[in-house]
Amino acid sequence: MQPSRSANRIAQIKMIATVIIWAGSFIAIKIAVGQASPVTVVWLRLLIGLLILGLVAYRRGELGLPSLDDAFKLLLVGFLGITLHQWLQSNALVTTEASTTAWIVSTIPVFMVLLGWFFLKEKPGWITVLGIFLAAVGVLLVVSKGELDSLFQGDFGKPGDILVLISALNWAVFSILSRPLLKHYSATRFTFYIMLFGWLLSSLQFLAGAKWIELGKLSPDGWLSIIYLGVFCSALAYIFYNDGLKLLPISQVGAFLYLQPLVATLLAALLLSEEIMFATLAGGGLILLGIWLVNRNTVDRAS
Repeated sequence: MQPSRSANRIAQIKMIATVIIWAGSFIAIKIAVGQASPVTVVWLRLLIGLLILGLVAYRRGELGLPSLDDAFKLLLVGFLGITLHQWLQSNALVTTEASTTAWIVSTIPVFMVLLGWFFLKEKPGWITVLGIFLAAVGVLLVVSKGELDSLFQGDFGKPGDILVLISALNWAVFSILSRPLLKHYSATRFTFYIMLFGWLLSSLQFLAGAKWIELGKLSPDGWLSIIYLGVFCSALAYIFYNDGLKLLPISQVGAFLYLQPLVATLLAALLLSEEIMFATLAGGGLILLGIWLVNRNTVDRAS
């Protein structure tokens, strides 16, 4: 049965909130990995997120054990979407520039649409394709400040850049594999179990490297960054994202990720006093237009 129009709208609002929260995560990660290793940052944020998710799942009565078959599937998804994804991005942000965010946003929706087409039979219509194209052009304008040639003249061979691209493909695969499980699990229960498995796997690396000695090196700003990552990025945003993934087509979920460069630009202007150029505003307009086209086409087809 198709979700109602109101359910679609709520899922879309949650996706917008997710994008805003995750846009702020890049600033928080930058601060945290400047004081502790990526392994420690990932382990701490997942622990905080797991405790919150466990409390929410308990209060909702959603802590029932999964079947053995589902447990292996949740382990795989938890490794991809939690352990590997967080490790890739945290290590990437040690060396990569802020513009790398644009590559993440530009490539994830492309992978998601293609994988959704091949594996979920969600063939995008021409309006969806047009919307994604316009949003992609908008992302490139935002990142390049209007100088599109600069995107192809820089050094794209740094380890951080490569890790970000790998994380983009990895997130698309995670989203595809999550869809069947979300048909049988609530977003809260699903997120709790993948977070649990992801944290357990990250604990192996944390304990093997004796990374607990780094906890005393964190400043108040470092702890605030990790708390933000754990409470908002690893708990609340994951629930919202999986809610959206459960109701919305893969292509539409991917299109929302185009908002991240615009939100990150606004946050940088607010927190770092960075200049917002006309090309940024023009690109942001194209991003919003593209997402509107994708959303309009999806709602019309579901009605």
